[in-house]
Amino acid sequence: MNAHPPIGVIGAGAWGTALAQMIASNGSEVLLWAYEAEVADAINTAHTNPLYLPSATLAPTIRATSDLADLAECETLLVVTPAQVLGTVLAGLARPPRDLVLCSKGIDAQTGELMNEVARRAAPQSTLAVLSGPTFAHEVAAGLPTAVTLACAGGEAQWQRLAPALSRPAFRLYYSDDVTGAEVGGAIKNVLAIACGVVEGLGLGQNARAALIARGFSEMLRFGEALGGRAETLAGLCGLGDLVLTCSSTSSRNFSFGKALGEGHSAAQLLADRRTVAEGAHTAPVLARLAGQHGVTMPIVSAVNDLMAGADARAVVAALMARPLKAEQAEQDFSA
Repeated sequence: MNAHPPIGVIGAGAWGTALAQMIASNGSEVLLWAYEAEVADAINTAHTNPLYLPSATLAPTIRATSDLADLAECETLLVVTPAQVLGTVLAGLARPPRDLVLCSKGIDAQTGELMNEVARRAAPQSTLAVLSGPTFAHEVAAGLPTAVTLACAGGEAQWQRLAPALSRPAFRLYYSDDVTGAEVGGAIKNVLAIACGVVEGLGLGQNARAALIARGFSEMLRFGEALGGRAETLAGLCGLGDLVLTCSSTSSRNFSFGKALGEGHSAAQLLADRRTVAEGAHTAPVLARLAGQHGVTMPIVSAVNDLMAGADARAVVAALMARPLKAEQAEQDFSA
């Protein structure tokens, strides 16, 4: 084993590859696991990932593998798989690491669990953290300034281990111990980004998108607090910050997915054709179900869920605009 074991990254999609590149930017060794053997081969031989992040020339200290067993040498693993396969991938680890940093954003569609709940079952020996915030992969890989939340279930002791290992001059970390809040923000913003994409696809203007972001943030706060997250966490980088970024650019997979819905494509067609995953499409149905179970009103999330079931985009928007008039703040609800 190396005197200084490499940091491992599970998942060589755009975001996983960008994180590996960021960590390697100071010469650190990174072991990057790719599901596809051809992706691992391209990274090792040509220092590129043409399938998922073609814009980046990768650092020579990034070593790729398609064998999960190779990650046994890593004490810290960043998990960047699609949310719906996270549990399956973690169950295949030969040796769970000391620190497991969850970078996947979503809710398990079958169980309704957040990613940290899935990971606790699959790797109970590991101490969990969540890395989340406004991060477009191509910008992180290019070394552009980025700030994120690192929520540590292991508290300040874990932060003291991870912050020096993961922070870089252009990649700034902020500490939190609110794992639930950090995960809720990352999951819900994907669904809201689909809604904003629909607004763009329908040509409804900037006023509509700004209103949707603000009202969507209210839904995020209500749901997050219902699950035990803190409002101040959701008002930070991993909630509001990520929401604003993802709802504002076609660089967001979820925004692009929603834009295509607004332009008349069906959800089934888009999900069948896309190599990259729009997590919000999988999160919307389970999030709508969980909101009902917790008694949380989330009309925008419900609207996106309707779109996933095949509803007409213009009809869904019209229904949102026709909802009963009410006070902006829940504590001033006129129906109370």
